[in-house]
Amino acid sequence: MAKKQDNAAIDIRHYDVIVGPHITEKSTLLSEHNAVVFKVAGDATKPEIKAAVEALFNVTVTGVNTMVVKGKTKKWKGAPYTRSDMKKAIVTLADGQSIDVTTGI
Repeated sequence: MAKKQDNAAIDIRHYDVIVGPHITEKSTLLSEHNAVVFKVAGDATKPEIKAAVEALFNVTVTGVNTMVVKGKTKKWKGAPYTRSDMKKAIVTLADGQSIDVTTGI
């Protein structure tokens, strides 16, 4: 029975790993090459991201590339502040598979 609880904990972690889709012009162009871009948790590893995408979307992942986008320094009412850092993952899918990011999970 302990294993069932461990699997439930892993399923909950999948929702914590994938924060949401990252929809930009570049990510839309990547979708033509079977790639989808997600915002992910800052402490997420490539194997965790792969497992989460495969479990949540029922697809086969062939590759995961990650990058940390440093927050920009901006000003608001003359006072400087820094946006939060963000980690992105470019997930490459197997041929013939796709993910529709406009629908929810």
